[in-house]
Amino acid sequence: MTIDRAVMMFAGLMVLASLALGFYISPYWLLLTAFVGLNLIQASITGFCPAAIVFKKLGCAAGVAFK
Repeated sequence: MTIDRAVMMFAGLMVLASLALGFYISPYWLLLTAFVGLNLIQASITGFCPAAIVFKKLGCAAGVAFK
């Protein structure tokens, strides 16, 4: 799995988890969804993504967006 796909999968899992937690636990969990969205926008503009750094250290292959 490439870093790009791993980042997209992780972001999707975080959005789904925060939606479930926001529905069942507390609406404040929806702030996590906002954070993930803002981080995706920031990463698309700057090319810096903390999750990509973690996945690179875990041994994921380089992708197109994050090397």
